[in-house]
Amino acid sequence: MRFTDPRIWPINETAAGLAAVLYMWYNPNMVTIDQAQEMLDNIAEQLPPEFYNGLNGGIVLMEEAKLSPYAQNNDLWILGEYQHGGMMGRLIKIYYGSFAKMFSHYSPEAFEYQLRETLLHEFTHHLESLAGERGLEVWDEEQLRKYFMRQGRS
Repeated sequence: MRFTDPRIWPINETAAGLAAVLYMWYNPNMVTIDQAQEMLDNIAEQLPPEFYNGLNGGIVLMEEAKLSPYAQNNDLWILGEYQHGGMMGRLIKIYYGSFAKMFSHYSPEAFEYQLRETLLHEFTHHLESLAGERGLEVWDEEQLRKYFMRQGRS
């Protein structure tokens, strides 16, 4: 059976999309992608203009969920990513699908808090990249090492 009516099928027909739509039927309070975009826009507008220096690709809310290549049990989702150096220049991607998988049971306020924390994390990567620093990359590597230890891997 194919769902083509956008009123009942708001996101494309991927496995993650199907899961999100089904969960929305059970949890009508889940933040939708449109609500997440509005939250993200509001958060971004509150940041100092200096944060955007060199961020020529802007902030993009991606529909999909992104599983980390380091996930041991399909349990490590990428919430955001700072990218630089390619044809797209410098940009921040936020993965709505990953947020939906991890925070679908959160209140809108708690969901927005997680969005804010993720956006600020990615902006820190951006600003450190401009300054030639790696402090947050080192912290991220340490978090990954702790994840592996919890999974019984060193």
